[in-house]
Amino acid sequence: MGKVELRLKELGIALPRPPKAVANYLAGVKVGEILYVAGTVGTVVNEKDEDVLTIKGKLGRELTVEQGYQSARYMAINHLAMMKAVIGDLDRIVRIIKMVGYVNAAPGFREAPWVLNGASDLYVQIWGENGKHARAALYQNELTYDAPIEADLEVQVLP
Repeated sequence: MGKVELRLKELGIALPRPPKAVANYLAGVKVGEILYVAGTVGTVVNEKDEDVLTIKGKLGRELTVEQGYQSARYMAINHLAMMKAVIGDLDRIVRIIKMVGYVNAAPGFREAPWVLNGASDLYVQIWGENGKHARAALYQNELTYDAPIEADLEVQVLP
C-alpha cells in the first residue's frame, strides 16, 4: 500500500470503483506529465453496484452549503478512484494543478467557493501544499441527475 492510500486509510476513506461513464468519454487522459481527469459528481456505489447520488438538488434551495461540501467530498473521492484507474498508483501524483467546479445553484446563491472546499480540503489533507490548486467556481442552472456539484481536474504526475 502506497503513501497516499495509507493517508486515505488514516482519513477513513476506502476508494470505490471509479464511477461508470454516462456517455462516450474516458475517466482521464494523460498527456506528458499532465493528467486531465473527467468531470464527475458525488455518487456513491450502492449494493447493486450502481452509482447513486445520495445528495441531490440545488444549493440555496433544497441544499445547504454543508450538504454541498459533503457532495464535493464524495466527488473528490470519485476523482481519486478515477486517477488510480488511469495511472495505477496515486503516489505518482505530484500535485493537483487546477479544478473547475460547477455548482447547481438557485438564483441568488453565492457560496460556491465554500461548497467546492469539500474537494479542495480533501486534496490538501492528502497532499499538503501540493494539494493546493488553482480553481474556478462556476454557477450552473442545472447539472446531470440534479447533482449539486461537478468538477474536472488537471493533475501533475510523475512520468
